[in-house]
Amino acid sequence: MKFQYQARDDKGRNQKGVVEASSEEVALQILDRYGFYVTLLEPAGIISAYAKKFSFFDRVPIKDVMLFSRQLAIMFKARVSLVEALVTIGQQNQNKAFREKLLKISEEVEGGTAFSDALSKHPKVFSSFYVSMVKRGEALGKLSDVLSYLSEHLEREYALRSKVRGAMMYPGFVLVVAAAVLTLLSVMVLPNLTSILTESGQDLPLATRVVIAFSDFYKQWWWLSTLVMIGTGVGIFRFSKTSQGKKFFDTYLLKTPLIRTFLKMMYVSRFGENLSTLITGGVPIVKALDITGNIVGNDVYKKIIREARDEVAQGSRITDALEKYPDYFPPIFTQMVRVGEKSGALDTTMMEIVGFYQKEVDRSIDGFLSLIEPMMIVVLGVLIGGVMASVVLPLYQISSQF
Repeated sequence: MKFQYQARDDKGRNQKGVVEASSEEVALQILDRYGFYVTLLEPAGIISAYAKKFSFFDRVPIKDVMLFSRQLAIMFKARVSLVEALVTIGQQNQNKAFREKLLKISEEVEGGTAFSDALSKHPKVFSSFYVSMVKRGEALGKLSDVLSYLSEHLEREYALRSKVRGAMMYPGFVLVVAAAVLTLLSVMVLPNLTSILTESGQDLPLATRVVIAFSDFYKQWWWLSTLVMIGTGVGIFRFSKTSQGKKFFDTYLLKTPLIRTFLKMMYVSRFGENLSTLITGGVPIVKALDITGNIVGNDVYKKIIREARDEVAQGSRITDALEKYPDYFPPIFTQMVRVGEKSGALDTTMMEIVGFYQKEVDRSIDGFLSLIEPMMIVVLGVLIGGVMASVVLPLYQISSQF
């Protein structure tokens, strides 16, 4: 049963949230254990159901999981107990959703649940890869080392995502600036100039007529254009979150010039690193392929990896499946994997080729940025310059007649 509470912590700060317990008395005991002075406690009921509609705001970023892993590893090395470490990190976490999950995990661990099993109940925060590595660390008594590796792994993932996001921000910013400039031209500048052209009675070039028509339409129907653009953006976003939409975009992006080579290297690198890590951690190869396929992040690669998993389960080698898709797994990668399989050092060999691809990914992003920046500037200049030229040149011709 879930209870909604309002409380104050030991520093006098207000706290709100939802706690799950078998009864109101147990809920009070749980909150008291975390040092909360409860001022209100009631069944979550309708409020909780309403809050679920806004689960988007309860998202836990990869950065928070990365910092959690690093902090927990450090506290482990300092010989702080797992429950105490979870409570301490949870109470200090600024993300409300993550804080409640960590406190819930600490409660389960204190009740005798294995740490990995408690993590597995939150699959949207802790991936199957994360849970499998923690489970292996528990079995070997090397949980601190595993958490340190996981934090480093998540740091690399976070750095890559940040770099990709940064690479896409510049084109997006330029497009926004272009839209703003064209809007100002259409609403404030062009109407005064085009009125002179239309009153002159001269035959205007096609480009000029198109600009005048666009200016007139946008000035009258700007609100409709804005709604259409917003609706299109929201529609594309919602479609991309469906299984059909994700499959469509995953397939289309791998065929898009400029970024397809980079994306393929990124997914191959992610596949190799995760698979190598799981194998090193003692996870069976079939299970490792299943986990890697679920977290690789692309439906096309997921399908190929699942096919490889099924073939390996029947006694084949990984390379027998990967070699069927040279467009997605380069021959140099499959050849290195084959060498690793034959030598019995698949994890080591795969990490060597992964290091090469990670460097290539960084170089590809830098190359993309160096190419896209001047390209977008040229496109912006041609677009705005073309609009102005289509209006200014006819004006110059009119003035030269006098």
